[in-house]
Amino acid sequence: MAPTFVVVPQWQGSVSPRAMRLSDGAEAIRGDLPSSVTHQVPVPAEAGDALNTGIDRFSTLVMVRERLAAALPGRDGPVLTIGGDNGVSLAAVEHASRRHPDDLAVVWLDAHAALHTPETSSSRGFTGMVLRAITGEGAEGLTLDADVCIPLERVVIGGVRDLDPAEDALIQERGIVSLPVDDLDSPGALVAALHATGVQNFYLHLDLDVLDPSALDGLADLYPFGLSVESLNRLITALRAEFELAGATIAGFAPASPEAATDDLPSILRIIGALTR
Repeated sequence: MAPTFVVVPQWQGSVSPRAMRLSDGAEAIRGDLPSSVTHQVPVPAEAGDALNTGIDRFSTLVMVRERLAAALPGRDGPVLTIGGDNGVSLAAVEHASRRHPDDLAVVWLDAHAALHTPETSSSRGFTGMVLRAITGEGAEGLTLDADVCIPLERVVIGGVRDLDPAEDALIQERGIVSLPVDDLDSPGALVAALHATGVQNFYLHLDLDVLDPSALDGLADLYPFGLSVESLNRLITALRAEFELAGATIAGFAPASPEAATDDLPSILRIIGALTR
């Protein structure tokens, strides 16, 4: 993957107490990326309004989605999108889907399944709805259209440790593949699940909270018994050995201070290296 980076310091979709730090996390990562191949999408300072959608900060989220969508066309090869919160994956997956119509799967590595709609979400945070929106179900303006959405049979979820009853019911009813952390200790199960989708190209969404809190201090959400950086990089390497990486997102970095960010950046850069070398 010839590295091209788009940095989107969006915090507005998050419901974490550390949400405001997500902008700082994206900026910290940007500081270690090569400026010649890095583009930044401006994110408004204001929180935004729900506009009766059931999604908090909806107006700002739509604005950032449109700005990111405008920044992506014309970029050759896969793009690594740096959040911010998970919402940045909506436009990024749309871009990858237009480049690989009917031949794209999404691998969603995250402590959360993000399978809510505004009707099922108690938090009203878009961070918990992003994957469902990628599959074409959600609020108009923050949902992929039928020609670019990724059907649930081409979604593979891994590492979820905070699952709401409505999401669990959807996984059972629709037969969505969701692999627990124990199944990710070695790459075989994830590789097999991606093979079963029948596609050659995949988009990797990576929320850093899929990692164990011992791996990074600056996580927006802390859930124990996650992956190590080494295990995650083995998964990335194995997937890239058998499939084409169409793009990726790294989200969820929320350092407490610039000094704390410096402590975590070597591990994050190792993950970026696994995605781009």
